[in-house]
Amino acid sequence: MNEWEWQLLEDRTLLDRLIIEGTEIRVGSRVRLRPRQGGDVLDIALASQTAVIESIEQDYEGKAHVCVVLDQDPGRDMGLLRQPGHRFFFDAAEIEPLSAEESAPESSLAATLQQPRILVAGIGNIFLGDDGFGVEVVRRLSVQGLPAGVRIIDFGIRGFDLAYALQDGYETTILIDTYPNNQRPGTVSLIRPDLEQLRQSDQLFVETHGMNPLNVLRMAATMNGNLKNILLVGCEPATFGGDEGRMGLSEPVEEAIGEAVEMVRSLVEKLLQAPAPD
Repeated sequence: MNEWEWQLLEDRTLLDRLIIEGTEIRVGSRVRLRPRQGGDVLDIALASQTAVIESIEQDYEGKAHVCVVLDQDPGRDMGLLRQPGHRFFFDAAEIEPLSAEESAPESSLAATLQQPRILVAGIGNIFLGDDGFGVEVVRRLSVQGLPAGVRIIDFGIRGFDLAYALQDGYETTILIDTYPNNQRPGTVSLIRPDLEQLRQSDQLFVETHGMNPLNVLRMAATMNGNLKNILLVGCEPATFGGDEGRMGLSEPVEEAIGEAVEMVRSLVEKLLQAPAPD
């Protein structure tokens, strides 16, 4: 049984809010940790730390568990990617909502977590020539920066991580990857995958050492996720490096990076100008 099949066996529900001591908390709310007495060394180390809520989950018995990312964790970005060691679960009785004064000004992490509308996801393997296209586009976008409300993540070949990120309720996800479509190498295209067709597909295999974005979307669509607007900014590759692979992009794909960056920035601008749905 693979990791995805194990996850499907878990009976959990994501909650959008929780009331603690008369105060409503949500994803992005800042809290102080109050682990119960008699815990382990880690509980002692985390006591009185402030953190940001990354998710609120309810198990099959109806008990709420609050997942947090520490304010002072230098690897907190790994927590946003849901990596072990950077996310911590607590019972509702073990966290204390911060007052309005303590929460303001909000930390950059809290601002990042508060319901971003758009996910920009780079996909690719830098050791397979032009397959590193999506990774490089996201790297340049990260350097330039995008407006608040947009989360930029380099997923590389981590298909499972992307599938779970697609469950987080983004209004739009922009995938960036190579897209072989019998065009001139370096041609950048905007594709809108047919989500209904993907849901009806029985192909659910996700490679552990590579990533086919359509396969990831198929898997995400079966995970009770409400996939909304999915766009793919794709580039026609020239080479994946053959059996031995290769580092670096081909010349036509390298020249297409700027065009892809501008396409993503234009899409983000238009999407953010549109009114958010209720």
